Amino acid sequence: MNPNLELLEEGAAYESLKRNGADRSGSEEQFDVVVIGAGQAGLSVGHHLARLGLSFVILEAQPRIGDSWRQRWDSLRLFTPAKFDSLDGWPYPGNPNYFPTKDEMADYLEAYAAHFKLPVRTGVKVERLARAGDGYVLHAGGRRLFAHHVVVAMATYQRPRVPQFAKELDSRIAQMHSLEYRRPSQLPPGDVLIVGAANSGAEIAIDLIRSGRRVCVSGRNPGEVPFDVNDPFALAVIMPIVFRIVFHRILTRDTPMGRNAAPQFTLKGLPLIRTKFAHLLKAGVTIVPRTEGVSEGKPRLADGTVLDVSSVVWCTGFDMGCSWIELPVFDEHGEPKQERGVVPGEPGLYFVGPHFLYSVSSTMIHGVGRDARRVAEKIAQRQRSKVA
Repeated sequence: MNPNLELLEEGAAYESLKRNGADRSGSEEQFDVVVIGAGQAGLSVGHHLARLGLSFVILEAQPRIGDSWRQRWDSLRLFTPAKFDSLDGWPYPGNPNYFPTKDEMADYLEAYAAHFKLPVRTGVKVERLARAGDGYVLHAGGRRLFAHHVVVAMATYQRPRVPQFAKELDSRIAQMHSLEYRRPSQLPPGDVLIVGAANSGAEIAIDLIRSGRRVCVSGRNPGEVPFDVNDPFALAVIMPIVFRIVFHRILTRDTPMGRNAAPQFTLKGLPLIRTKFAHLLKAGVTIVPRTEGVSEGKPRLADGTVLDVSSVVWCTGFDMGCSWIELPVFDEHGEPKQERGVVPGEPGLYFVGPHFLYSVSSTMIHGVGRDARRVAEKIAQRQRSKVA
């Protein structure tokens, strides 16, 4: 079908639904607000939409709320203690200085949705988002949903990024991205190269070396927070200053310091928080230069060294994987063009969850609530103006 004709037909369908409600087949529905994603960003948006009395639905592609956490590597614990791991309105239970496991965080999110009776539909993957009339159409599992407002509530960690030269590696070298890594037994015997020296790479390196592997970590030091997360004084004094003041209030889009720092955080993520380079060296991990190519099927470093390894774990980051959004709302780096979550030129479209949406803390559990609240309030204002 001609794409322009299809959009015209969907616009007409949207107008018809506004007049008559859902069609008799049940394959089409209309909502004031559709939130895409039921992770911490989507649930935060849902909480604030409910608080403002708005009608909405949250769509989650995974079978259960929290599955994006459950599917990470087995030994993963959050980088922040429980006192920084609460969503608005419901504190994370238990010891505030306890570092939750990935599964405990997943269960908290599931319980949060149940506690606030948020309307989440699981197992619903949005395959297409486009403009339809004065609203939007979403295609999901053979259904069409029409909405006045759509919130894409997803972190940047959606689609793995792997360098092009990865396909040139010898087929006998096992490869996987950090998104696929669960435990050391997934990899064949032998030495492991981890490409990427940020938090995921550092944590997986420790996991592997504890299993008796020889491990190299390739990449530049992305910077480190200036404290030990296990130190009682740091937990009580320094960490709150860094996370609640520096990351939340100083490094924002509204400050010169924040605007200067934004590209670094957007492209490279957070500095090392729990596992630092000193910890890696002490554990026996070898730090090597960047991996820049392949020679005779083996990974080649920036200094020309060729490594003989049996496995490569790519900790080379992610992008949002938003090719299903058929709207011109992304910049040259694939980041959404937005102002504190509101997309200029696309009335009714919003983002919550990506790196540095407004501040460093925008992608962190303790910081996402501020962005979610502001977007929900913008939606409420727009709804009131349409009714008035």
